[in-house]
Amino acid sequence: KETEEVFKVKKSSYSKKIVKQLKKEYKEDLEKSKVRTEVNSPTDVERPLEKTGHIKDIGQEDGTANSEHGEEEMEVESEKEEEKPKASGAFSSALSSLNVLRPGEIPDAAFIHAARKKRQMARELGDFTPVDSEPGKGRLVREDENDASDDEDDDEKRRIVFAVKEKSQRQKIAEEIGIEGSDDEALVAGEQDEELSRWEQEQIRKGINIPQACIFQPAEVNNLYYQNTYQTLSYGSSYGIPYTYAAYGSSETKSQKTDNTVPFKTPSNEMTPVTIDLVKKQLKDRLDSMKELHKANRQQYEKHQQSREDSTKAIERLEGSSGGIGEQYKFLQEMRGYVQDLLECFSEKVPLINELESAMHQLYKQRASRLVQRRQDDIKDESSEFSSHSNKALMAPNLESFGRDRVIYQEQVKRRTAEREARRARRRQAREQTGKMADHLEGLSSDDEETSTDITNFNMERDRILKESGKVFEDVLESFYSIDCIKSQFEAWRSKYFASYKDAYIGLCLPKLFNPLIRLQLLIWTPLEGKCRDFETMLWFESLLFYGCEEQEQVKDDADISLLPTIVERVVLPKLTVISENIWDPFSTTQTSRMVAIVQKLVDGYPSVVNAENKNTQMLLKALLLRMRRTLDDDVFMPLYPKNILENKNSGPYLFFQRQFWSSVKLLGNFLQWYGILSNKTLQELSIDGLLNRYILMAFQNSEYGEDSIKKAQSVIACFPKQWFTNLKGDKTISQLENFCRYLVHLADTIYRNSIGCSDVEKRNAREHIKQIIKLLASIRALDHAVTVANDHNVKELKILIEGK
Repeated sequence: KETEEVFKVKKSSYSKKIVKQLKKEYKEDLEKSKVRTEVNSPTDVERPLEKTGHIKDIGQEDGTANSEHGEEEMEVESEKEEEKPKASGAFSSALSSLNVLRPGEIPDAAFIHAARKKRQMARELGDFTPVDSEPGKGRLVREDENDASDDEDDDEKRRIVFAVKEKSQRQKIAEEIGIEGSDDEALVAGEQDEELSRWEQEQIRKGINIPQACIFQPAEVNNLYYQNTYQTLSYGSSYGIPYTYAAYGSSETKSQKTDNTVPFKTPSNEMTPVTIDLVKKQLKDRLDSMKELHKANRQQYEKHQQSREDSTKAIERLEGSSGGIGEQYKFLQEMRGYVQDLLECFSEKVPLINELESAMHQLYKQRASRLVQRRQDDIKDESSEFSSHSNKALMAPNLESFGRDRVIYQEQVKRRTAEREARRARRRQAREQTGKMADHLEGLSSDDEETSTDITNFNMERDRILKESGKVFEDVLESFYSIDCIKSQFEAWRSKYFASYKDAYIGLCLPKLFNPLIRLQLLIWTPLEGKCRDFETMLWFESLLFYGCEEQEQVKDDADISLLPTIVERVVLPKLTVISENIWDPFSTTQTSRMVAIVQKLVDGYPSVVNAENKNTQMLLKALLLRMRRTLDDDVFMPLYPKNILENKNSGPYLFFQRQFWSSVKLLGNFLQWYGILSNKTLQELSIDGLLNRYILMAFQNSEYGEDSIKKAQSVIACFPKQWFTNLKGDKTISQLENFCRYLVHLADTIYRNSIGCSDVEKRNAREHIKQIIKLLASIRALDHAVTVANDHNVKELKILIEGK
């Protein structure tokens, strides 16, 4: 039916002529094809690939098909071949000859129109793709469409064996005559004469009954498009007919293509006949494989479903917990930025704080050094003045022989003497007003009075430093220098996210973070002054007192618990070290008492201070010892005068001697105030060996033997800590006091000898003095010496004296 519809063309002036020419050429080609010895399966009418479901491979070198087909493919293809009309390769060649122009012939409008329609149909259908061919391999080539002026000989030489996906006869004839697919109705509507009908029926019968050969018609023109080559099932294979592909046409063409044609060998095995059981078996096998595939897919599907459910649950769980993590991340990022800004602020301000602190320490150091130097100058001046064997020139070194510098020196001595006597007079007047004149001894008071000029200069410089300290953070927000604001930031971190707070070791970092701010508040803090404020009442201490002490249960090894002790250790102790080394005067009983009180407070209240491995504590104790040794070496002076000079109790040498003695006793008491803080060995070395045995005993030997010596001995023994003698075993005192005990024994003997030959009153007084000496020896646990004195002087109340102590 399709073949019949193809030949229903429009009635035009040239359609019948074309049809007649096609008939004539087709008959000639058919006669030539009958004489061929090898017949191949017809492929001029190709089955559509989408219907058969198979793709055939066509060899490009020899133009033949090399694939084997199964029984199922043979059956399906046989059914398809019965439905499709067939046409011979010769008829296709005849149609292709429509577009061939003779050399020198001019194409008419119909020819041009047909060529255009042909190209348009090829593009729309997409049934072939031009393929270039390599030399010697039969590769398809596409010639230029417009190159129609080449000779026929060149066209024949360039003929290439190819196989194309054949279109229907209707489409081919429509392309040759230039009628589009949309003009089918016009073709159907055309009239057909009887001769044409008979010719059509005859060709249909021949196409059905006679196996046609697959002809590879080479192109005769340069503008011919070649379609893609597809492998098709050979028509004769189902009948066991051997087949080969051979190109045929004119004799010239056949002779030129003989070398490029490679025939296929006849397959040795025949196809198995297709039966119902075979089809059922194949369908069953395919069903089983599909069931197995379905089962595997089902398992994979269930696995994916389970994975999806797990992922959904994980997403819900993470979304539920991501809120707190997000807030924590945001908070920690804010804290990170805040801490970075705080550290940048401190990196600029800490050097300023250090400078102000150094300036304040230097100011106090200059005042303390000025007072110590003045006391040393006064001792030198008085010693040179009351020494009968002193040389004034030696007391004023670097003096010229002409005496010009000596005059200046003497003027300075007179000025210092006048100032010294004026200060003593003012202190004496103050004691008289307070009623302490009777109990006072010269040398017990500290000469730390300053002039109005020194006081004014000191206050001005201190005010200037305080004013500068107030400008340190004037360009900074309160949240970066206020201890309360900084503390609140870290308290919020601790209360919200304690785990990250602990992991960041914030408890160990806070003392160093608060260090510069606390040092700025302690800038003028000096515990040696009476008006100095206790550091435990200052704002920084009250602000940090309850840090980390929430109502919640305390965590073990919480560093925030020791925040204040750590700050005291790292801030207060270094400041006390500087004060002890540069400002504290061991000769001043008031300063020593205040210094001992603050250190004792730290020892009792702050466990980190008691730790012997604490570097700051070690530095403080070392500074205290160095200052005490320096005072012992530089400031203690004990003059030696003959007894006849000391007999006049109103003379200057006597007063100077008494003043130096009592100042030494005062220093001994100041040293021994450090009992409980410094070790006993260190204190005994400083106070007994360095001061008592070296200076005070020398003064005892030059003193008058009598009541005055006993009074001085009582003052010395009163300075000793009673704990030294409480735990002593035996009758002997500590070894360092042996010299002092022998002096007391010698004093008792001297008093007894001086009372011989005197009145009974004097003898009675002498006996009382001896009993007092026995008590003194018993108080320092020198029982062996006390028994010796009692036996020597017939004192029978020894037991009572020892118990009474």
